[in-house]
Amino acid sequence: MIPASFDYFRPQSLEEAIGLLNQHGEEAKVLAGGHSLVPAMKLRLAQPKVVIDIGRISDLNYIREQDGKIAIGAMTTHHAIETSGLLREKCPLLTELAPQIGDVQVRNRGTIGGSLVHADPAADWPAAILALDAELDVVGPNGSRSIHVKKFFVDLFQTALQPNQILREIRVPATPRSVAYVKFAQRASGFAIAGVAVVVHAASQTVSVGVTGVAAKPYRANAVEKSLEGQPLTAESITHASKRAASRIDPLNDIHASAEYRAHLARVNTRRALQIAASRI
Repeated sequence: MIPASFDYFRPQSLEEAIGLLNQHGEEAKVLAGGHSLVPAMKLRLAQPKVVIDIGRISDLNYIREQDGKIAIGAMTTHHAIETSGLLREKCPLLTELAPQIGDVQVRNRGTIGGSLVHADPAADWPAAILALDAELDVVGPNGSRSIHVKKFFVDLFQTALQPNQILREIRVPATPRSVAYVKFAQRASGFAIAGVAVVVHAASQTVSVGVTGVAAKPYRANAVEKSLEGQPLTAESITHASKRAASRIDPLNDIHASAEYRAHLARVNTRRALQIAASRI
């Protein structure tokens, strides 16, 4: 289908983009990589009157160490993350997850910021960003603010980002190599029906588990984490804890998978991800 008519702007700076977004308000949509917004516009599920293309703002495309963490610009592509030597060394969960997103075309054009802001319940990045306890830096006409990832995802396709704000940066900590991402994907799109990201902190005997694709929004599997806190990661303890991966969660029920099957996959993939991460300690 053909999208409804709209005005198109291509700002050259973040300040110009924010000005345009503030001017046009909720009638405007920000275009990043375009792999979420453009299909929605073609199907007329989204009909913005104004499209603000931030793809040419080079200040939003980077991966660098900063203040003891690794900062990733919101316009950094999946491919850039996949091939980053810095992330492979300091935050390997991201380089492990990136190749599992979509296909080559998607990874070369799609961006981490666009994916996070779109908040598709089947997107891959949220699981890892949650497991890493990331901070998201957003900027608007009234300045910038930092949002912890636990407060960023609000509901189905909804985030804590305000209509006149733009995601500028994602900050993640350096981690050990004991990480893993395991997912069961839709065959056609590659989206996660159940994706689980795990970070094992052997020194503190704690784990972080992020889950995507199962519920209306991604979540931390707190019951799993609590069950394993201070415990050795044995086959028995992992199996026992993984049974809680969908605890107090209302799984999605759609044409791709029933609620019961999603809950089952959450448990299975949590166990598998924990086993892989534990083997890398």
